[in-house]
Amino acid sequence: MTGDQVKRKLRQQGKTLRQWAQENDFDYILVSRIIRGVQKGNFGKGHEVAVALGMKQESETI
Repeated sequence: MTGDQVKRKLRQQGKTLRQWAQENDFDYILVSRIIRGVQKGNFGKGHEVAVALGMKQESETI
């Protein structure tokens, strides 16, 4: 899923990015950076966020 697709899905659920981040115990800034593509989410917390958002699969690390 792309960042735009994730944002659309959250909008359909009536959630903001900040709400989703809080509900999933992630830092809002990190979530925002992953969705905008500023940070790729290849390792660590960034990867966890990308997987939780459905942007990557669990085993997709570089």
